[in-house]
Amino acid sequence: MNFWQRMKDSLTRWMYGRYGADQLSRVILYASLFLLFVSFFTGLLLPFYLSIAGYGWMIFRMFSRNLQKRAHENEIYLQKTNKWRTSLHQARVRFKNRKQYKYFKCPQCGVRLRLTRGCGEKNIVCSQCKHTFHVKA
Repeated sequence: MNFWQRMKDSLTRWMYGRYGADQLSRVILYASLFLLFVSFFTGLLLPFYLSIAGYGWMIFRMFSRNLQKRAHENEIYLQKTNKWRTSLHQARVRFKNRKQYKYFKCPQCGVRLRLTRGCGEKNIVCSQCKHTFHVKA
């Protein structure tokens, strides 16, 4: 067993029973990095201190042995940001498929619908409110 394999094994044994990284830890890391860059470019000390506090909180969460409490914190974060994360994911999917589909909203209820590009003009029935309207793909 070489040196790096022994280091990896010893780190794995040390991390056993600890919480590790999750979505909330990554958000704390990105926010801390952003605050660090803000402090460097503006010369203000408050963002620097907040970034150091964020790093400390992230490290505390990663090395914590209270798995249930850390998982509960992450679950609360995921619940509070679910709507925002879903809309961001859907925007990415719409952007990726923009050449294949034309996306539009129902004028009555606002639900997003899609139509294959190049199929011409169609009368669409909304799947939620059953409102009929005319669109051009």
